Amino acid sequence: MAGQTDQIVSAILADIDAGRLNPGDVLEEAPLMQTHAVSRTPVREAFIQLETAGLIRRLPRKGAVLFKPTLEEFLGILEVHVRLEGQAAGLAARRRTPDQAARLDAAVRACEAHALAKGDGDPDGYYQLNLHFHEAVALASGNPFLVEMIKTNARKLMAYYRAQYRYPGAIAASAREHREIADLIVAHDRDRAEAAMVAHMEFDQATVMDLLVVLG
Repeated sequence: MAGQTDQIVSAILADIDAGRLNPGDVLEEAPLMQTHAVSRTPVREAFIQLETAGLIRRLPRKGAVLFKPTLEEFLGILEVHVRLEGQAAGLAARRRTPDQAARLDAAVRACEAHALAKGDGDPDGYYQLNLHFHEAVALASGNPFLVEMIKTNARKLMAYYRAQYRYPGAIAASAREHREIADLIVAHDRDRAEAAMVAHMEFDQATVMDLLVVLG
């Protein structure tokens, strides 16, 4: 039973990461039961786990709905998430291994190549590369608890971060910032790496309001 529950949780998380599920989308029990060939029990257990993580809200006899933050919730989660990402960059600058530095550089090169080849095109494709970059930074922090906290919070804001790449010039700017952050991490410049990541992750007030409207 635990294996079936984990299977459903993993599938839902994969759909969030890929943008197939967005804030406010409804998750119904019956389709999940059919897709994964399971009974109602593991589906409900998966919902409990995801609700505990704050990623969904269960609905009485109707399944669940993907977490959709209010403005206050959005700002609160963003405030925490930005600092977690900054902390990861700072720790990565202290702890990164040569192999981790190489993986980070590869992630940045992929972002740069996408920006050069496609410009503002394919923002969803770029966002997947962006995820690889942030994962590389988090893993280089050497703190698995921090990595899990970042993943959980990121999934609550993922649709909003993804949507920002629809703005002209956003992809090129992101790739440039990734290079700056990576260079600081490789140079073991903890304070500047942390500050650069915080600046990279923050939204200005106008952008916050735009994104909430776009995904309203």
